[in-house]
Amino acid sequence: MFPLYKKEIAQFFSSIMGYVIIAVFLVFNGLFAWLFPDSSILVYGYATLGPLFENSPLILFFLIPALTMRSIAEEKRNGTLELLYTKPMNDFQIIWAKYLAAFSLFVLCLLPTALYYYTIYHLASPVGNVDHGAMIGSYIGLLFLGASYTAIGLFASSITSNQVVAFIVAASLSFLMYKGFDLVSLLPGFFGKLDYIVMQFGINAHYIAMSYGVIDTRDALYFVTLIAFFLLLSLTALQSRKW
Repeated sequence: MFPLYKKEIAQFFSSIMGYVIIAVFLVFNGLFAWLFPDSSILVYGYATLGPLFENSPLILFFLIPALTMRSIAEEKRNGTLELLYTKPMNDFQIIWAKYLAAFSLFVLCLLPTALYYYTIYHLASPVGNVDHGAMIGSYIGLLFLGASYTAIGLFASSITSNQVVAFIVAASLSFLMYKGFDLVSLLPGFFGKLDYIVMQFGINAHYIAMSYGVIDTRDALYFVTLIAFFLLLSLTALQSRKW
């Protein structure tokens, strides 16, 4: 399994596209966090990374599908999927290795944003006067969010041999899971007192809860269940070739 993990990482950086994806993520995050007036940290008046965590989920709609779209779809298109079974790996190990590789790439994209934390820390008055709990909670929430989008993206890649289709399906499903349930719950008189319960099926409610700096086991369990669900769907899609 580990050789496949390393192969996925190496392939990502073997072309200019890998570096472009990381650069685009950092550029857009930087623009939203520091330059655009409506979301700039500098115009907030207090030390916070709120704009980063508010805008990152939207940027990740496109970043993570770009990371995952080739994971299995490319193997199918090139006819190399069967070659993986000549290695001492089963279907689960293939899915798990590709998932971990894509998630590791997401974490690598996220690491440079630690510089924002360092900057905010020193811009605060007095120095260090920041809500560390909220920032750490937000980063944990962002990691869970990225892990969820990665599982969704891997599933999208497992059901097609076309990378563009995989990208579109992953972006659409990620948006649906993030905002879809919120939008449905706002339909006037549709669910009545069940609006809150409907919202809890979406990612946004749990991501926001973590951004307050309180890591509730219910929120963590939601993300773990969501990730496991889409990985199971990916595994089922991969195994369906035997049916």
